[in-house]
Formats: sequence, structure tokens, C-alpha cells
Amino acid sequence: MDQKTQAETFAGLHGGGKILILPNAWDAASAAVMADAGARAVATSSAAVAWAHGYPDGDALPIPQLLATIEAVARVVAVPVTADIEGGYTDDLGRLAETIRAVIGAGAVGVNLEDGRRDPDLHARKVAAARQAADATGVPLFINARTDVYLKGLAEGEAAFAEAVRRAELYRAAGADGIFAPGPADPGLIGRLAAHIALPLNIMLLPALGDAASLQALGVRRVSSATAPFRCAYATVAKAVAAFLADGDPAAFAAGAEGLGNLNTRFA
Repeated sequence: MDQKTQAETFAGLHGGGKILILPNAWDAASAAVMADAGARAVATSSAAVAWAHGYPDGDALPIPQLLATIEAVARVVAVPVTADIEGGYTDDLGRLAETIRAVIGAGAVGVNLEDGRRDPDLHARKVAAARQAADATGVPLFINARTDVYLKGLAEGEAAFAEAVRRAELYRAAGADGIFAPGPADPGLIGRLAAHIALPLNIMLLPALGDAASLQALGVRRVSSATAPFRCAYATVAKAVAAFLADGDPAAFAAGAEGLGNLNTRFA
């Protein structure tokens, strides 16, 4: 598929009969493993990509490394790729527009753009700038506007619900295609958010969260794994390396490598 068709396909995954279960990669190898496992699309995780390059999450990753990661991921998978670009790494609308064009140029057909602790009116202007920049390229970029009302504890109770819904509408009017509300795990709250937000709702995987079928029944259209795959992979590596260092046991890595295909063949 060309990039425009991939973008249209990705948008369609948010409106079909089946919830989009979206794994988050951090490099070409992790993305390839996820796509080969049957993922209908692959996302990058901003935190996982930053950690993989030795940076903390939070707009610290140099943009050239972000773009190189997106390009590497898009090169090895045939499914749509969406990139978590944090807050866009800037609040300057012109620089944000440049980054959006570069992200599309690297092969992405979607982005996550988060408000964090920023003023929501500023974030709405950023969404609008991203929309305008994307549309000018001819690629209908899926802009998933993330609101951190719950994740960062910006409000509580009914005030948090009202603020999340208000921000979602503000971002929808600015040109967002979806709303990402990480943090909630309570089914009642998730169902209310889905019912009151006019765009497809994306929820972040949490230990207490229900499975995909239960989320779909609540009205959720997309569930993202976030950093869970990265943590799982590196926890396995940490345990195996500790066992290897203890006595050089050649079996230390055996269990963790089971089921992994020949990546040299995969990338040939």
C-alpha cells in the first residue's frame, strides 16, 4: 500500500467492528516481531524509544533519533505505523509543523500528541497546526490527541471527567481524529468517557484493565500496550543476564529465546 492508503486503512481500524489492539514498539526488531505476530498496525512508544536510546521520557529524545526510529520501523513492516511524538518536542507551531512533515516523511500515518500539563488551548492550537501541516502533504495523518487529565492527576472525580470531556471536544474541533485518555481502569468511568467523547477513544493498557472484548463493549475503539512490551523484554534480559553472570550458565538465555524466529532471515 502507498502511504495515503495506509493512512486510510489505519483510520478505518478505529471504526470497524473490532477494537484495535495496538502494540507499541521501540525499534525495527520489536516492530517486526509484533507485525509478524499478527498486529494490524504498530505504534511506537515515546518512553520505550527514549529509553532504548538512553534518554528519559518527556520531550528529551533528539528529533533525528525519533525520525530514524520511525523510518526503521516503517521499513520492516507492511502494516500502518503510528508514532508517539510526546508533546511534539516543542510548543512553537512552526517547528511542530516541520516535525509533523518529517514524521510523515519517515513513514508514519498516525501520531499521538499529548497535552501533558500544558494549557489545553495551546494544545488545541498545536493539534490544528499538526492537522494543517499533515493535510498539506496529502497524507491523511491520524492525529490521536492525548489528554493527561487522569494520568497526571490534573483533577479528581467529576471535575476530572468534565475536564477530560471538555478537552476532548476542544481537540476534536481543532482537527484531532481520536482521543487518548491514559490512566482510567474503572469500567464505569471508561464507559462514560466513551459515551461522552465524540471521537474514537484510546485507552492505555493497565494491570487492572479488562480484556479487549470488555473494553469494546464499553465503547473503546483502541487499546495500546504502551511500555508493557519493552518492560517485559528488558525484564527478561535483566534476569537472564544476572543468571549468566552468576556462573556463566549457558542455559541462562535458553528459555527467553524460545519462539523467536531467525531475524537475519527476516531482515534479509
